[in-house]
Amino acid sequence: MHAKPLELHPEAEEDYLNALAWYRDQSLSAAMKLEDAFWRAIQTVEDAPERWPVYFSHFRRYTLHQFPFSVVYRIESSRTFVLAVAHGRRRPGYWKDRV
Repeated sequence: MHAKPLELHPEAEEDYLNALAWYRDQSLSAAMKLEDAFWRAIQTVEDAPERWPVYFSHFRRYTLHQFPFSVVYRIESSRTFVLAVAHGRRRPGYWKDRV
């Protein structure tokens, strides 16, 4: 079975880029690890989106293990759509208005 394409909401991409910039200011090594963990998460979600549990309503999330972020997404008929790269300890549910 061919995986559905994965797309990022523009604000989800902004979430990621802001996190990456923050880590880059702290440590280039940490930023590189975040980048690697993020793209591994995206590939994993794209390959098997139904594998991860329902988080809220019909949304699912993949939690990065080394960083306090989750990839929040929903499975649609033609794609897997990432709504947020959400920090686990800041403004829970802030992304819900992106629906």
